[in-house]
Amino acid sequence: MTDPLPRLRALCTALPEVTEKVSHGEPTWFVRKVFVMYADHHHDDRVALWCAAPPGAQEELVAADPERFFRPPYVGGHGWLGVWLDGEVDWDEIAEIVTDAYRQVAPRKLLAQLPD
Repeated sequence: MTDPLPRLRALCTALPEVTEKVSHGEPTWFVRKVFVMYADHHHDDRVALWCAAPPGAQEELVAADPERFFRPPYVGGHGWLGVWLDGEVDWDEIAEIVTDAYRQVAPRKLLAQLPD
C-alpha cells in the first residue's frame, strides 16, 4: 500500500490558511479549529482520516458504503466522518470530503476564497 499521508497532506494544505500540527500523536490540520485528522492505526490496525462533515453526511455515507466510511471514536458523536485510506482510494472524492470538512469550520472570509 502506498502511504496516503503525503496525498492527504497536499489536499489539506492547499486550502487557505491551513496549518498542520501533531495532535494525539497524529498529523492534524487546522483552520482556526481542527477539520481533518489522520488516523494511522490510532485505534485499530487500519489507516483512515477523520473529518468534520456536513449535517447528515456521516449517516448517509456510512449507510451507503460501510466498507469505506465509518463513525470514528470520540468525534463520531459530533457528526464527524471516518474514511478508510488503506484500500482503493478515490482521491477526487477525498478532495471533496476534505473541502467539505474545511467548509464546516473555516471562517466566512476564508470560505469566500474557495472556488464555487
